[in-house]
Amino acid sequence: MAGADVYRLVWRKSARSGENGGNCVEVAAFSSGVAVRDSKNPLGPVLVFSLEEWGAFLNALRRGGAIS
Repeated sequence: MAGADVYRLVWRKSARSGENGGNCVEVAAFSSGVAVRDSKNPLGPVLVFSLEEWGAFLNALRRGGAIS
């Protein structure tokens, strides 16, 4: 995904984050992966993960264990 294209994605933040700031991230899905950014800095750096990497991350969270 080209750098400028990530800013055109539809970004989502958890409803649990509220509107009071805090340590929140936003995610945006696209055809080959998922992008993640800091909600307080929407024009800042973006991390991009493949679908496989994102799936491994979510599975590790569900297990409560480390990511291998």
